[in-house]
Order: sequence, then C-alpha cells, then structure tokens
Amino acid sequence: MHTTALLVFCAIFLFVTAAGFWAARWRRPMAGMHTLEEWGLAGRSFGTWITWFLIGGDLYTAYTVIAVPAALYGAGAMGFFAVPYAIIAYPYMMLVLPRLWNVCQRHGYITFADFVRGRYGNRWLTVAIALTGILALMPYIALQLVGMKVVIAALGVHGEWPLAAAFIILAAYTYSSGLRAPAVIAIVKDIMLYVMVLVALIYIPYKLGGYAHVFELANQALATHTPPGTIHLKQGQQLPYATLAIGSAIALMLYPHTATAVLSAGSANAVRRNAAMLPAYSFLLGLIALLGYVALAAGVATKDTSASVPLLFLKMFPEWFAGFCLAAIAVGALVPAAIMSIAASNLFTRNLWGEFTGKPMLPRQESSMAKLVSLFIKFGALVFVLKLPAPYAIEMQLLGGIWIGQMFPSVVCGTFTRWFNPWALLAGWAAGMYTGTAMAVSLSLKSSVYPIHFAGQVYPMYAAVPALLLNLAVAVVLTLILRAAKIGEGSDSTEASAYIG
Repeated sequence: MHTTALLVFCAIFLFVTAAGFWAARWRRPMAGMHTLEEWGLAGRSFGTWITWFLIGGDLYTAYTVIAVPAALYGAGAMGFFAVPYAIIAYPYMMLVLPRLWNVCQRHGYITFADFVRGRYGNRWLTVAIALTGILALMPYIALQLVGMKVVIAALGVHGEWPLAAAFIILAAYTYSSGLRAPAVIAIVKDIMLYVMVLVALIYIPYKLGGYAHVFELANQALATHTPPGTIHLKQGQQLPYATLAIGSAIALMLYPHTATAVLSAGSANAVRRNAAMLPAYSFLLGLIALLGYVALAAGVATKDTSASVPLLFLKMFPEWFAGFCLAAIAVGALVPAAIMSIAASNLFTRNLWGEFTGKPMLPRQESSMAKLVSLFIKFGALVFVLKLPAPYAIEMQLLGGIWIGQMFPSVVCGTFTRWFNPWALLAGWAAGMYTGTAMAVSLSLKSSVYPIHFAGQVYPMYAAVPALLLNLAVAVVLTLILRAAKIGEGSDSTEASAYIG
C-alpha cells in the first residue's frame, strides 16, 4: 500500500466531496431546486467559463485519462485517433449546438429527445431516441467506475468497499445539488488535470533523456507486442483511423450528457464561445495520449494496459505528487458520472415515463422522480462494475458509440430541415442500430473496426459509419415514398423563428 499517496488522495477526495455538497447553495434559486430545469440544468444559468469547465469535465473523463494512453501503450499510433476526432467535433459543435440551444430554450426542452418530440410529433421516434441515449450512457457511467477502480487498486487498496463508498458520496451530493455539483467539481478537476499532465510531460521525459529517447524506447517496446505496434500508422490503418475519428466526432455531440452540459448554458453565445475555446482540451488530450509512450519508455510493465498511467505516476513521482495525480483521475470520474446519471434520469422522466403514462407531472413531481432515477442508475452501474469483469463495460461501450451515432438524422438533420418523415427516420434508426450491433457482435465485441467487402476489396472501418450511412439511405428512400403517399408526416410544434440567429 502506498500510504502517503493514499493520504493525499483521501484528503483531496474529501475536499471535493465538501465542494459537491456546498454546490447545493451555489446560485440556488429562492424557490429551491424543485423543477427539472433547476435540478437537471441548473436553471440554464451558466456563463461561458462555467460552461467551459463543465463541458470539458463532461467530455474528458477519468476513462479518457486512462484509456487513451492505454491505447498508445498497447497498440501504438492507432490510439491517437482520439485527438483528431476532438478537433473535428468543435466546428461541428459551433454549427449545430447553438441552434439546438435556441430551440430547446425557447420551448423549455430538457433533452434532445424533447426536441425530436417537438420537431416530428412522433411518440415512437421520441422513445427510440431516449432509449438509445440511456443504453449508450449506462456502460459509459460504468467506465468511469472502471477508471476509479484502476486508480484505487494502484494505490494498493483492494476490495469493493472503497468504490462503493465513493459512489454513495457521489449519489448523495448529486441528489442534493443536481448539475451544480459537477459544475463546481469540474473546475477543481480541470485545474488538477492540467497540473498533472504538464508536470508529467516535462519532468518524466527530462528524467528519461528527452522526447527523442522516449519515442525510440516506445517504438522498441511496441515492436515486442502481439500484434506488433509502432509509433506511426501502419499500412492499412489509415481508413480505420479516419473513420474512428469521424464517427466518434459525430457521436460525441449526441450523447445525452453533452446535451445536459450544453443546455445548461445561459445563452447560445456561451455555446459558441465554448466551441472556440474547447480546443484547449484537444491540446490537453494530445498531451495525455503521450503518457502511453512515456510509460513504455519508463519500463512500466503490466498486462492490464489501463493500469499503465497510474503505475507510471507511482514509479516516477514522489508519493505525495503521485497521490495528487491519482486523485485528479478519480475526480475526473465523479464529474462525468454525475452529469451522465442526471442526463439519463432526465430522459427517463421526460421521454419514457412521460410518454407512456400520458399524464403530465407537476414540476416538483418531475424533479423528484429524476432524482430517484439518477440514484438507481448509479447503483446499477456500481453493481455492473463490481459483479462483472471490466472488459464487459468496455465491450458495451463499443456498442454505445455505434448506437449514439444513429441519432444523427433525427437530431442534427432535424436541426436544419423538417424534410424527413418521422416514420422513415424511425426505420432508418432501426436499420442502423441492427447493422451496427450485428457488425460489432460478429467481432465478438473485441473491436469496433469492421471489414467491409466491396467490389473485391476489403475496407476496414469503424462500424458506426457504415451503419449511419445505411440509416440515412433508408430514411431518405422511405421519406420519398411516404411523402408521395402523404402518410405519417407528423406535426412540427417548434417555432420557425427559434432556428434563426
């Protein structure tokens, strides 16, 4: 057990816990947090900087800090796809999300499924979008627990109780403070991450003889792996790399926790400014990725690639600073897990329970149900991680990324046009979900890169991309047929003026 590192870790964790409970009083409205808009979106009151920390804390999670370097540690250059996909995502964010924010704010929408309900007036399409969001979020929440579990194990603490205790605390302050808790903690988390990464990438390479030596040693170590890896893309990896970046960028802005963070902004301009400022996190992500090569160069040896970064810190830093770094990763699990559970509970309350009961709830009833559902979701994720092997969560997350991309025609296309027929969108969604799932399952959920055979050639690509292309093709063809027959056009209850400006 690393006693000094553990004491520093616990002290920071207690400070973050206190900040989470204090957040219930931060910007608290006089009427309290008895509406879904106040509890789940913090009253749509966050300015540019708070939104920046919140979205950054939401998108760059504990598992990002663990998994991206682990990918480079295990496989080499392919792991870098996370960097270009973040770069692609922000122009896409600038184009789409301010427009969506305007419509959702005008009509009081809490989720993207609310937007689909208003735009198309189709219950079953709304339910499909809500279910997709919840299904994709569950393994994502579990992955935050996996990241925290790896950190706790690296400190030398074993057993189920530390992880259970951490998420009981998370559940308590999320229940009382809503979205305000992760917003406050995100500020602490992001400052800690920047300190951790900058120190690690200056101090450790200096001790190892410089970056040229780091890359040389990393390349030598990767050559001994099975299959061998390199620090540059090999022949045939370009298409998988590109489609992983594009497909992941499409999915990133459709996740329900992204919607929750974005819709909490106080204005569309705050969203635009964030699209311009968030590339700073892409720079941070590139630095985080390099930790995988640094771990190889430092001689960190482990069969569990997810443990490479925690073991690197414990090997190369004094124990007190290693404890600080591991606490930064653990806090990085708390922020997204809280936002994800809030997002999933919003979807259930508004778009599943609300659709099927057909009885409008009072604002207080709505927020009370969402709070209870968020507790249930956290408990479910905890049981999933404690009772099932960690690879299950990773494999399910592969499916989650494929599934969430199938919302693109309904949400993103719907932001710019009402041309699609809602029943055609539902059929396209079903085709994309089935095809993407079948491709991943055929690979035994070990990879999301599927070999497409066409014209005598093999094109390996991220399964979400061909699934989405099929989704769009089905939606276009069926829309033409149904429009000609004047069937199932649905109704658009959104205001045209909301899409302007």
